[in-house]
Amino acid sequence: MTVDDNIVPVAAMFVPIVGSIALFSFLGVASWSEARRKEREAYYTAETLKKISESSGEGAKSAVEYLQEQNRNARQRRLEGIKLGGLITAAVGIGVMFLLHGLEREEPVYLAGLIPLLIGVALLVYAFMLVPRDQASA
Repeated sequence: MTVDDNIVPVAAMFVPIVGSIALFSFLGVASWSEARRKEREAYYTAETLKKISESSGEGAKSAVEYLQEQNRNARQRRLEGIKLGGLITAAVGIGVMFLLHGLEREEPVYLAGLIPLLIGVALLVYAFMLVPRDQASA
């Protein structure tokens, strides 16, 4: 057995190891840079609102309106995210039910797809019916 015979299994072993290290390094840097960006955004927004509110009496009123509008937009985005998550989860549940029914016809294993389906339905019921009215209209 020569060195050339051993290099292929060793290289095949190192590919997933190096890939895992690269993936988790990238994820760490990406999450750090996202947190840093949000921190800078918050800082600059606070500084701008501070300058506007100090400039005049009308500036304070417009700064408060701006903050209220930002809060309304954030609530609306969160509600839309819940709706989208409910639709996706319900669709995954239906897909799992069809897949399991196609794989195993004798046993009712397809009922396992009810778990994600009902989670999706619960998210949709919350988003459309149970969300507090001030959040839905705001």
